Amino acid sequence: MCGIVGFTGKRQAAPVLLDGLAKLEYRGYDSAGIAVRDGASEPEIVKAKGKLKILREMTNEGAAVKGDCGIGHTRWATHGEPSVTNAHPLSSDDENVVGVHNGIIENYQELKEKLIKNGYSFKSQTDTEVAVKLVDYYYKKYNGGPQDALARAMTRIRGSYALVLMFKDCPGEIYAIRKDSPMIIGVSDGETFLASDVPAILKYTRNVYYVGDLEIAKLTKGEVKFYNIDREEIEKELTEIKWNAEAAEKAGYEHFMLKEIHEQPKAVKDTLSSVVKDGRIDLSDVGLSDDDIKDIEQIYIVACGSAYHVGMAVQYVIEELTSVQVRVELASEFRYRELKLRKNSLAIIISQSGETADSLAALKYAKKNGVKTLGIVNVVGSSIAREADSVFYTLAGPEISVATTKAYSAQLIAGYLLAVQFAKVRGEIDEKEYSRLIEELETIPHKIEKILEDKERIQWFAAKFASVKDAFFIGRGIDYAVGLEGSLKMKEISYIHSEAYAAGELKHGPISLIENGTLVIGVVTQQRLYEKMVSNMVEVKSRGAYLMGLTCYGNYGMEDLADFTVYIPQTDHLFLASLAVIPLQLMGYYVSCAKGLDVDKPRNLAKSVTVE
Repeated sequence: MCGIVGFTGKRQAAPVLLDGLAKLEYRGYDSAGIAVRDGASEPEIVKAKGKLKILREMTNEGAAVKGDCGIGHTRWATHGEPSVTNAHPLSSDDENVVGVHNGIIENYQELKEKLIKNGYSFKSQTDTEVAVKLVDYYYKKYNGGPQDALARAMTRIRGSYALVLMFKDCPGEIYAIRKDSPMIIGVSDGETFLASDVPAILKYTRNVYYVGDLEIAKLTKGEVKFYNIDREEIEKELTEIKWNAEAAEKAGYEHFMLKEIHEQPKAVKDTLSSVVKDGRIDLSDVGLSDDDIKDIEQIYIVACGSAYHVGMAVQYVIEELTSVQVRVELASEFRYRELKLRKNSLAIIISQSGETADSLAALKYAKKNGVKTLGIVNVVGSSIAREADSVFYTLAGPEISVATTKAYSAQLIAGYLLAVQFAKVRGEIDEKEYSRLIEELETIPHKIEKILEDKERIQWFAAKFASVKDAFFIGRGIDYAVGLEGSLKMKEISYIHSEAYAAGELKHGPISLIENGTLVIGVVTQQRLYEKMVSNMVEVKSRGAYLMGLTCYGNYGMEDLADFTVYIPQTDHLFLASLAVIPLQLMGYYVSCAKGLDVDKPRNLAKSVTVE
């Protein structure tokens, strides 16, 4: 959740660090700080509670802090309340070692007691201070240099971490280690950059190294060396980031979320084009062969949050097109379930960042149990991408807003493509149906554009209901999966209590919550379930609900029932989630705007959940 940046080079470090931290604000944080060295001088540490702008003002946009080597951090409190004392960077007692850290040190209390016995004192409540002082302890005890101290610390620390440090004896150098927490390093023209996510350094370089688990990185000006836990130097390959810096800017939109909503046609089209060649789906770059597909008897789709809702929708598609059984699992539950996983199965792990802690742990659990794994991720070289047996990259580009939109849509398309290819390879649809489905998929980007052209009606409706206290989303089949995502969008950025229910479950409890003025959104795109849904909507309206209907063009009878109706274009019923979700994204966005909230950075949330 936290953000890390580092820089050593030819220019002043503080402005670079502050710029990088600004690019990571979307990750969520409650305090920020930088530490900068000018040659062999003592590091100057500046920290502030609250927004990054406070730190900017304290440092005169970095101009007041001199030096060409430094590290920075935006903190999300885990151990210890948000405060200047608990903010990073943190140092050893004599400032011999200064560091920042993402993740959670699980055995920090045990390590802290050891360090206190050895004369260390602690100012903060953080596990980070423990990690920094542990490195300092080994550095002084064994006198083996930074790599030796870091390697020894890695053998003692349990948990997840990206730990970035500067040593008093090593001016111009930055050292980093990681385990289960993302970190990238970029090099360009005599300068070296470090960050926990790509947008922080896109402005400076697109050539990056991905630091692996239990690896040590030594950064100097324009160069980086890597070592394993045995202190042996290792070779790593540079990866070129295809995103450009402009893709991570607002481009004139008021919020990143609105920009990313409008980028969905391109995200969908690019993801389609990456595997659809001359009217056929080619998964060779994904690493999934026809023989692999034919052998699979069970699919586990494992994800968190919106990616889990993608899995819910894709489950319906795969099971209708094929005879393969599908289970959709929350990653946080799957990893602890002790399931007896079936052989000849495939675990599909969906994650925008490719760093989601629970999803990564679930992937490792599946691999440990002999199950083939496929990652659907948006970030090249991310942890899930590296760990999975096969990878389907969604081409959504950088997604900055905490509330996902274009990554969700790209993930849906990836799921559809897998379903259609599974059906064809396994002989469960014929050539004609295969071609028809692919042609239908290729119409989706344009149809999303048509929905976006009519967004003003949704804006008007959202403003009217911005003060509502409760909202309920109901649907059946794929529409239920869409409702789950619409409800999440509403609650996470507008702070309105919102729930989604399978419409057939209303009379099993939820209908007791309906009273005069309660907002109910009925998602009704599945034609074979239309009459059932109308019946459910009549039930809630008769109890005083204000009813919004979301349906396809042609179902004009909805206007006789719903108080407000939104229409989407027709497409194959299996793919309607891609269209139905767009008005619900807009609904959540415009409600949040009407309430004057921080759309891109909702309270208590972060873009990438890299710790449990």
